[in-house]
Amino acid sequence: MFIKKTHLTFVIIATLTSLHLQAAGFQLNSQSATGLGRAFSGDAVIADNASVMAKNPAAMMLFDTPALSLGLIAINSDINIQNTSITAPTPAGIMSFPVENASIGDASYVPNIYYIYPLNEQITIGASLYSNFGTLTTFPDNYGGNLPGALKNSADIYGGTTEVKSINLGLSAAYRLNAQFSLGAGIDIIYGHGKFTRGRGLSTTLPSSLTGTTNLVDIDADGFAVGFNLGAVYEINENHRFGLSYRYSPTLEANGDITYIPNAAQGKPFNLNNEKLKIPLPDIIEFSGFHQLNNKFALHYSIQWIGWDSFTRLSTTDGTIIKEYQWQNGWHYAIGGTYSLNEKWVLRAGYMYDTSTQDQLTSISVPDSDRNWFSGGFTYHLNAHSNIDFGITYLTGKDINVTELSAGAPQLNATTHADAWLYGLQYSLTF
Repeated sequence: MFIKKTHLTFVIIATLTSLHLQAAGFQLNSQSATGLGRAFSGDAVIADNASVMAKNPAAMMLFDTPALSLGLIAINSDINIQNTSITAPTPAGIMSFPVENASIGDASYVPNIYYIYPLNEQITIGASLYSNFGTLTTFPDNYGGNLPGALKNSADIYGGTTEVKSINLGLSAAYRLNAQFSLGAGIDIIYGHGKFTRGRGLSTTLPSSLTGTTNLVDIDADGFAVGFNLGAVYEINENHRFGLSYRYSPTLEANGDITYIPNAAQGKPFNLNNEKLKIPLPDIIEFSGFHQLNNKFALHYSIQWIGWDSFTRLSTTDGTIIKEYQWQNGWHYAIGGTYSLNEKWVLRAGYMYDTSTQDQLTSISVPDSDRNWFSGGFTYHLNAHSNIDFGITYLTGKDINVTELSAGAPQLNATTHADAWLYGLQYSLTF
């Protein structure tokens, strides 16, 4: 016997953390099809439809009539886990055993809706419904089933399934100080829901009749949190303007069915239903510029800072530490252009460089790396008051060598690579 199966229950699994690792690795820049078509460059100030309020509430003052936008972003991720091995002690010494390759990407669909209503020349209000976080990754059943003896399926300690959905309800208001300056503020009501499993079928020390599961970790939890956002717009003139926004993101506390078998090996409760998981979300600062260089072409750009260093650990409200993490802040650098072909068609393109938030600690369940975004899109004007937008982005990451090790479990080594295609369709209307 290579290792005792009971030792597998000592592993600590990052469950709900997968939501935010995935949001970092595939942060849902999914607020609009127009933004998607230009790699979200200039998004905090460009204001070509109502979706701008998701990035900067002050930009609502750029509208002089009511505006409505609704759309859908489809995210098709291609995540490959290769060159994987499990290393464990054997009677012959430390040995490594290969694990089959896995493809864990899947498709997610993210709707959005925005409405802006100017009360007068100085005050505008708006409401929005969209998502900042969401993903789905699923390792094959019996992942690591080719491993010998007690190691069979042990790779699933680091795999399992991760399903995350989030909804952001925003209520915003903006005020024009003068011809150049506008300010805005908004409240964010965030709902998050996740289902997570790790070590499927590996819980052998406690009967499922007692725990309700055969998995080492089995979580179905949700929760609410309230944040806020602030913004400013400075207009040099009608062709040149800048936007700056700040989003405060709270710690989301999620509760529900939380079964954490590793606690049982330490004489602690494995059922944590009476506790809540504390999940710190990152603050975000964005600066954008827009320049209409002539009657055909506009240049726009953005720099975004994402404060992921606030996420140091996943823990519960009663002090149970699920996992310690080492995080670093993320950055987005985007540039793009918009070209008015004629009265009916507007073309756009953009590029973004998106930095990884993972540093010393990496993961196969939610791979992360620096990414490149290559984007294009168009607007077709149905009439003077309505249009349809389409955007497409190819997002490509880098090969990352991953090593994962948890107490009492075998070490896993692998190479991960994550790419994705994003497609957006949107309808906008002014009244």
